Amino acid sequence: MTPVIAEITDLGETEPVGEITRIQQKRLMLFGGRSHPELFEAVAAQLGTELTPMSARDFANGEIFVRFHESVRGCDAFVMQSHCADINTWIMEQLIMVDALKRASAERITVVTPFYGYARQDKKHRGREPITARLMADLFKAAGADRLMTVDLHTSQIQGFFDGPVDHLFALPLLADYLGERLDRDRITVVSPDAGRVRVAERWTDVLGSPLAIIHKRRDPDTPNEVTVLEVVGDVKDRVCVVVDDMIDTGGTIDKAADLLFAQGASDVVVAATHGVLSDPATERLKNSRISEVVVTNTLPIPSDRHFDKLTVLSIAPLIAQAVHEVFTDGSVTSLFGSAHG
Repeated sequence: MTPVIAEITDLGETEPVGEITRIQQKRLMLFGGRSHPELFEAVAAQLGTELTPMSARDFANGEIFVRFHESVRGCDAFVMQSHCADINTWIMEQLIMVDALKRASAERITVVTPFYGYARQDKKHRGREPITARLMADLFKAAGADRLMTVDLHTSQIQGFFDGPVDHLFALPLLADYLGERLDRDRITVVSPDAGRVRVAERWTDVLGSPLAIIHKRRDPDTPNEVTVLEVVGDVKDRVCVVVDDMIDTGGTIDKAADLLFAQGASDVVVAATHGVLSDPATERLKNSRISEVVVTNTLPIPSDRHFDKLTVLSIAPLIAQAVHEVFTDGSVTSLFGSAHG
């Protein structure tokens, strides 16, 4: 990708001030929190620029202090933070960064969250429950954000929670290109691990030209990480099953899905997901399973102790950089996805 020009001069209107002509300049400035510096530096490198220097530290009681080392007045600010463990700390740090930019007169502030925290709580299942996905959007708006950018939300309806533009990016082209080159497409069956992922799985079938199977399951609302798998809807016998999901958390859903697919005659099972949360005991479950490969992106940092031989991590940095470029230059983010957008 051609490096983005970090400064654009707008000569459309000028205002004479004595013998000096005032020229408005549009400046791109990138800001990265402390949650995932490797990703944020990679995004900056893709754009041919650098992260804006800042100081960030924790007080003894856990409060966070942030200060930017350069003027941000009038800039087009992109504030990047991955909502990984310790998730509440990093969300708060990003909110504080946005507040600091707003108070320092940044022209526009775009919150970039490759993984949007609390996205699984997008509606009330029972009485007296919160809708924290909406609360997140409200917090960023209150802090001063003008725009949100994120990758593969748990449900698309979350886009409507934020009062402003939301750029919903998709990792499907990146993941599908990787698997499409490594697997025999004629033998692939795309598998949705539950009814809620069917729409996502259908996009995969459009890209790979493969049939679809669905795993019908039931989740106990009192034990959210325990899943009872019931049956496979679709033919998976002698097929290479690609199980697709937005995230892998504890790995329980994926592990049970793989066992069921093999029991139904699948020849191989590969897993593709955007977000590798990999909470315990995901690493042990997946490492000891019959799954041949688990493919995720680096929207979240994956510590070395959670890596295993079957795990492949693809970089999401080029996609985020392209989206930032399109937003900054008033281009089209939707055009990045073609038929994968839905």
